[in-house]
Amino acid sequence: MKNLIFTTAALAVAGSMTFADAHSVVRLGTEGAYPPYNFLNDDGEVDGFEREVGDEICARAELTCEWVTNEWDSIIPNLVSGNYDVIIAGMSITDERDEVIDFSQGYTQPDPSAYLAMSADVDLANGVIAAQTGTIQAAFVAGTGATLLEFATPDESVAAVKAGEADAVLADKSFLAPIAESDAEVMLLDQEELIGGGVGLGVRESDGELLAKLDAAITSMKDDGTLNELIAKWGVGEPF
Repeated sequence: MKNLIFTTAALAVAGSMTFADAHSVVRLGTEGAYPPYNFLNDDGEVDGFEREVGDEICARAELTCEWVTNEWDSIIPNLVSGNYDVIIAGMSITDERDEVIDFSQGYTQPDPSAYLAMSADVDLANGVIAAQTGTIQAAFVAGTGATLLEFATPDESVAAVKAGEADAVLADKSFLAPIAESDAEVMLLDQEELIGGGVGLGVRESDGELLAKLDAAITSMKDDGTLNELIAKWGVGEPF
C-alpha cells in the first residue's frame, strides 16, 4: 500500500463543508495509476481491487457513489478542500495523516515493500534507489545510506531502473510483482521492508456519520468473507 508523507501546514485549507452539508452523492477519490489497487481500464474507467471494494462498500452502506481520479501528491489536500468525500487509493493508515483526516478500519493488512532491479547484486545500502515522491518508501530510502531518486509516478520509478538511472526501485510488492513476472529484464530482490500499516478509507474529520457507515460496511465484508475473496483475487496481501 502506498504511503504519503505530508506536513500539516500544507493542508491548511479554508473551511470545507461536510459531506452531509453539500452533497447527495459520495465521491470516491482514487489515483487510478497504482495496479492492482486502482488503475484505469481500456474504457478509461477506474478498475482494480479498490474499485470492487469501493462499489461493495457503497452498496452495503446504501450510498450513491461516483468515482473521481486525482494525482497522488495532492490527494489529501483535495479531500480536505471538498473535491471528493472519500480517499480510496492504497493509502496506509499513519499517525501523521490521522492528524489531518480520519480513517476507517483497514481493508487490507500491511503489505511488504520490495525492491525491483535488473540484477541480483545491487548494493541496496549504498546505491541509487528510486521511489515515488511523497511515499514512506521514499522516506525509508532517505533514512539509509543509499541515494534517493524520486519520481512523480510509480511507473516512472520503474522506468528509471530500466534506463540505468537507478539501481533499484522500492515500492509495494503487490505493485512490483506483476512487473517482474511480465518483464524478463527485471527481478524482485530477496530483501523486503515492512514499513507500512494497513490500508484504510480517508474522510474529512467533520464526516463522522459517513465514516460510521463506511466502517460498518467494511466490518460486514470481513464477517462474511467477501473482503478476503477480493484480497485473494487481486493479490494485495494476506487475508484477515
